[in-house]
Amino acid sequence: MRIREATEADRAPFNQFAADFETGDLLQSYEWGDLKARSGWTPVRVIGETDGNIVCVASLLKRKLPIPGKSILYASRGPVMDMTNADLVREFTTGIRHIARKHGAILVKIDPPVPIEDAVSKQNIEACGWKLLSSGGFGGTQPKCVMQLDLGTSEEELMRSFKEKWRYNIRLADRKGVVVTEECTREELPEFYKLLQETCERDGFLVRSQKYFEDMWDVLVPAGYMNLAIARFEGKPLSAVLIYTFGKRTWYTYGASSNENRNVMPNHLIQWKMIRRALCNGSQWYDFRGVSPKTGDGDAHLEGLNRFKEGFSPRFVEYIGEYDLVLSPSLYWAWNILRPRIQKLMKARSRKEAARKSAPQAAGL
Repeated sequence: MRIREATEADRAPFNQFAADFETGDLLQSYEWGDLKARSGWTPVRVIGETDGNIVCVASLLKRKLPIPGKSILYASRGPVMDMTNADLVREFTTGIRHIARKHGAILVKIDPPVPIEDAVSKQNIEACGWKLLSSGGFGGTQPKCVMQLDLGTSEEELMRSFKEKWRYNIRLADRKGVVVTEECTREELPEFYKLLQETCERDGFLVRSQKYFEDMWDVLVPAGYMNLAIARFEGKPLSAVLIYTFGKRTWYTYGASSNENRNVMPNHLIQWKMIRRALCNGSQWYDFRGVSPKTGDGDAHLEGLNRFKEGFSPRFVEYIGEYDLVLSPSLYWAWNILRPRIQKLMKARSRKEAARKSAPQAAGL
């Protein structure tokens, strides 16, 4: 197998291979690399070929380190390849080592969507020197656990598979007059972002800048990979979702909702509209993305979100997790062990100094 860096001329076949692959993900598309390039990453696309045919691809994101000539490489939800093929994994690893060293990488991180039950793929990866990282709760850089709804059925059968209360809430929202605009415009992004800020403040999540979502729109929407839907009640936005579509999969990626009029159940209706849309557009799976693991060490504040997704009767999938290919053991130790310790110490000192400055001065001292 020949491993090489892709060029712009490879965009279409690269995307086609990733989209057609059973577990291909939008995060491995050319466009995702274009998007992340707007926030400081450099995309490094890699193609593996045998007899002129593509057998694997990987879209890696390169981040420069504060060390001259050094970087890290990360394949988010990649690489895209048959991990059960030991020879393919070995040849890919050999090729990626060479390319990574050319970019001064101290490590290559991968996050393949391989189910945890796939012992063969796990063995093949680890046999090539990849190091499994520990992760708890929601997961690593990408969620380790997701929920996926099989769309290989009819609209009626899908609705019957939902929990009774969810079916009732969908019909209730419809009766109450909740209206879902399934194909929103860029001019409606501020409405989504306002709801997202409200949601993140309520649930304790960090929120990206509005500029990030504008960039996302400009890169992904023209390619047909993203869609914004907004549910309104009496003309007021109550719920919004950003949906990704790539190949035969649709992902519920960002959800936002108002604190008002929650009793008219806009979240249930908008999900149903997006599920039905994915079905009509030929998607085989509707991915609800991240949920907590079932082992009891999940995030307590995510329990409500988990229950909401469970009501649509998806399957639970846990992936094997993130792996690192270590290329510089000493710098890898500094990056993963020493750097977090220094950051923690600096944050503690900053909090202590802030507390000292804000404390009232004792009288006479």
